[in-house]
Amino acid sequence: MVTLPNLLNDPELFTLSKGLAVLTSMITPALLLSASGTFILSTSNRLGRCVDRIRRISDQLEYQIDPGTQRPLSPERIAMLLRMLDYSGRRARMLARVMITFYLAAGSFVATSVSIGVASLFIDRLSWLPVSLGILGALFMSWGGFWLIIEAKLSQESLLEEIVYVDKTALKHVPGGD
Repeated sequence: MVTLPNLLNDPELFTLSKGLAVLTSMITPALLLSASGTFILSTSNRLGRCVDRIRRISDQLEYQIDPGTQRPLSPERIAMLLRMLDYSGRRARMLARVMITFYLAAGSFVATSVSIGVASLFIDRLSWLPVSLGILGALFMSWGGFWLIIEAKLSQESLLEEIVYVDKTALKHVPGGD
């Protein structure tokens, strides 16, 4: 029977090469954790810009409720602002879900690193655990990246729709533009 004191006295357990192999293995999840952090920061910035956009649109629509504060908006402008508000709301919800996914990836990579150390110290039969956690983290990163692609496409659709509106509106003010 192997007990903890016997395990700690095992000279095979604490060889330099084995220790270096464990430390090397623990570095890989740390690099992936850094990538997760970069994705989290980037997504957080995108979400912040989206929230700012929602607030600007809301302010423009709020002026419409109190027409004395500014020139009244045309019905076309109000309709376009409401569509942009819908796009931005959908993007904000999507980005919040993506951030949660990246946080789960980061947590998985931390757990991978910890489980590598634990599995190498105590139980060789746990070698499947760090591999599984690493794969789980990679899947979360891939899933988050997939949703960022969809969010970018939604952002592009919103921008193109706004460009069409601005072009159409500007042509009304150009002589012979209709």
